Amino acid sequence: MKLKRILLVDDREVDNYINTIILEETGLAENIDSCKNGNDAINYLKTQINGQYPKPDIIFLDINMPLMNGWEFLETYEKLDLDLHGGKVIIMLTTSLNPDDAEKAKKYKHLNAFKSKPMTKEMFIEIVETFITESNNNEVTNQ
Repeated sequence: MKLKRILLVDDREVDNYINTIILEETGLAENIDSCKNGNDAINYLKTQINGQYPKPDIIFLDINMPLMNGWEFLETYEKLDLDLHGGKVIIMLTTSLNPDDAEKAKKYKHLNAFKSKPMTKEMFIEIVETFITESNNNEVTNQ
């Protein structure tokens, strides 16, 4: 199964670059886009590409970013019209070791997982198998 679009939201260009390479190596994504902060990511979700909103299948989200951090992104995202929402999965990908952050992450209904950087191919494949494949199987079962 190939995902149509993935969005990386991180202010560190090197992280976006490395994560893009890792995602490309899996061959599981057609398009990989990146934004440098939550504000840019919200604007990205609101902007049509070839007449359609991007609706990424997976959004990888950092916590600490300028202008709009990961938490602020999630709060704004939850207020967006459902037509603008990304696809199925939002993963917080962070260097934070603060247990309060992991606990806070549980309060957001659209946040599927809280993972530590760096991303690996194995981590990404596990995320796809856990959240995307499982979700697709449930959709087929529930129809």
